[in-house]
Amino acid sequence: MKHIQLRSLIARDLKLFFRDKGVFFPSLISPLILLFLFIAFLGNVYRDSIRSVLEGFSVSDAFVESVAAGWLLSSLLAVCAVTVSFTANTVMVQDRVGGQLDDFTVSPVSSATVSLAYFLSAFLATAIVCFVALGAGMIYIAVAGWHLSAADVFLTIADTLLLIFFGTAFSSLVCHFIRSQGGVTAVQATVSAAYGFLCGAYMPLNNLTPWLKNLLMFLPGTYGTGLLHLHLMGGAIGASAAEGVPSAVAEGLMSGFDCTLDFFGNAVPVWASYLVLALSGLLFLTLYVVLRLLRGKIRPKRRG
Repeated sequence: MKHIQLRSLIARDLKLFFRDKGVFFPSLISPLILLFLFIAFLGNVYRDSIRSVLEGFSVSDAFVESVAAGWLLSSLLAVCAVTVSFTANTVMVQDRVGGQLDDFTVSPVSSATVSLAYFLSAFLATAIVCFVALGAGMIYIAVAGWHLSAADVFLTIADTLLLIFFGTAFSSLVCHFIRSQGGVTAVQATVSAAYGFLCGAYMPLNNLTPWLKNLLMFLPGTYGTGLLHLHLMGGAIGASAAEGVPSAVAEGLMSGFDCTLDFFGNAVPVWASYLVLALSGLLFLTLYVVLRLLRGKIRPKRRG
């Protein structure tokens, strides 16, 4: 019975999200617009940064373009996996404002089922938007210069799913405390403006002051961004040997563009980045479900 209720609630939440054209279409189009803006306005900045690292070596424009394309797409996915999840969770806030959430609380459906349905529907909605952006980004990388292996592609998909899980858990927890539509709009605007800088998506961490870089290494999103940088840029940078670039310089390029991370001077293994991101997502999800269960014990009066 519970799994039937869960499926019905997920379908209902997704229907509400996709039916609200003022929410769905901006969520779908904004990553594509952001990708265009990245290419049009930030592309040259990253290309110049890559050339400055490789100064003294005659590298082709195609090589620089492929490395920059990997950075742009990885940054886009790192941001969208979190920011889009806040938009997907507006269904929960709208239900709270409209009183439907109170109706669920006094219904035979358990609070755990309702909470899990909100989370899973937001996860699926965010995944749809992010994978549309990933598909568009892969086309861009193919045009710029394809250096991705099959493993890189599968790992990029895994990174994106894990980041969506983390972002959805985080946004679900935050949206649990929001009591108005204006509140969720304000939070969305704040997250959209700040998150890209806080996770190292817009600017490499090594370009920041040491104290700020060390501070951002305590944020889980930084590790997810690093994983995407590694798997979308690593193949192109690995091809630098064919451009006559020494391995030591290539390693410097990997470090300079956050493909490899360090925590207070200690190299962060790839498995540790996955662990930090997964455990953080599980922690946020657990807190969200516990808070929803505690709220469910306070049974509101039925509205007459």
